[in-house]
Amino acid sequence: MNKKRVVVWGTGVVGSMVIAEILEHPVFELVGVGVTRSERAGQDVGTLVGLGETGITTTTSVEELIALRPDALVHYGPTAQYADENIKVMSAFLRAGIDVCSTAMTPWVWPGMKQNPGNWITPIEEACAAGNASCFTTGIDPGFANDLFPLTLMGLCGRVDSVRASELLDYTDYEGDYEDEMGIGRPPSYTPLLEIPDLLIMAWGATVPMIAHAAGIELDDITTTWEKWVTPTDRKTAKGVIEAGNVAAIRFTINGVYQGREVISLEHVNRIGLDAAPDWPAGAGDDVYRVDIIGSPSISQETAFRFTDGSGRAPAVAGCLATGLRALNAVPYVNDLPAGWVTALDLPLIPGVGTIR
Repeated sequence: MNKKRVVVWGTGVVGSMVIAEILEHPVFELVGVGVTRSERAGQDVGTLVGLGETGITTTTSVEELIALRPDALVHYGPTAQYADENIKVMSAFLRAGIDVCSTAMTPWVWPGMKQNPGNWITPIEEACAAGNASCFTTGIDPGFANDLFPLTLMGLCGRVDSVRASELLDYTDYEGDYEDEMGIGRPPSYTPLLEIPDLLIMAWGATVPMIAHAAGIELDDITTTWEKWVTPTDRKTAKGVIEAGNVAAIRFTINGVYQGREVISLEHVNRIGLDAAPDWPAGAGDDVYRVDIIGSPSISQETAFRFTDGSGRAPAVAGCLATGLRALNAVPYVNDLPAGWVTALDLPLIPGVGTIR
């Protein structure tokens, strides 16, 4: 495979880890790095992310990065909460004929989801058409843990009565945002963003209609559930202390209803401490993504992401790295596809060329 020249946008947790992988990768060449915040611009990217100097200087200029004519932009920008900025950056690359692989706009995991507003969809479609380019969004949730894994296992069945994809994680050592979105660490009276059903479905539910489409059915409805668990004692986290009386675990589901049955479910159980919410689901191992299919045959699968390099980084962070690398490793295959939206259903098997070396 010819080496792919890529620009990375974003030097947060995911972007920084992926940059470190690219610098040692035989299939990808890092040619530019974009940042949103001006104080992170003008620095050697290696120094910025804690590596040696690379000779690549970060920039906020989309025009400078487009002028490098990369094979793809690998975009690790902020969430859909910052949709306007994400669309501005990605559509500029697409109009210039540069494919985009991203983790940012999770509703784009399935662009046809009716909850996607038109002003999020039309600009990308127009940019893809103008530049004859393709746009792919992945993520661990939504993303391959909730689409690639269950869809692959469903292909081993003659009948599926129900399929459930679950994230079962301990957030004790996780430093990402979960207070406002999930309400972890907040009083139980607090309503987090994702407890609002329409927002939850739009933000993380795109894989539900995707799986339904792949299975050849049209859902009657998509519903949600939300539960909170309040800690009776103080709990230490990487971000501080969650005091007794506040939420230290949440459980929610997004459910695809067909002929009166919940046939497709996405579930999250996120805890501060493995002993939190002891009656809620847990994996056979700690910190896993689980798929359960009831059918012919019934199938259960657990997947764990870990660092074994002695760094002590949390499993949730390992999952974040896998998220980012799914987008990177998709680049050669997205390059080969026709212009327009790309979903997990359009991609072939991505075996990770160059990973064994």
